[in-house]
Amino acid sequence: MLPGLGFNELVILGVLALVVIGPKDLPLLLRKLGRWTAKLRGMAQEFRTGFDELARQAELDELKREVEALRRTTSLNSLANEVTKPLPTLEDYAGLNSAISGSSGPAEAPRLNLENDASPPLAETVDGAGEEPQRRLDEPLARSAP
Repeated sequence: MLPGLGFNELVILGVLALVVIGPKDLPLLLRKLGRWTAKLRGMAQEFRTGFDELARQAELDELKREVEALRRTTSLNSLANEVTKPLPTLEDYAGLNSAISGSSGPAEAPRLNLENDASPPLAETVDGAGEEPQRRLDEPLARSAP
């Protein structure tokens, strides 16, 4: 409530007001004090509301200036061009459209050119440790008897 005033000080002020003003006029004084406090609070609220309204109006004026600037810089032809552009496809986003546009048919996986290679590729070893000799892919597999 009031800084520096404790319960004891408030009781002393109440007793002193009762003695000086008297029990007959004390309720009237407290009622008037309450009305003045309500008026002060109402005026403070009105001030805050007016200040907030001014701030909102300033923001609205700023937005209006921005919209007018956009209207001056943006022409309807450029907007019409943007609206009539075809939408990109998934292939465009994946980057496949440029690879497909070079060929007339469907996209194919790249092939190995084995005709120019002097030796066919080597197969991997069975256990990966290099114990068995590597064999060529064109050699037949030797089967062991069961």
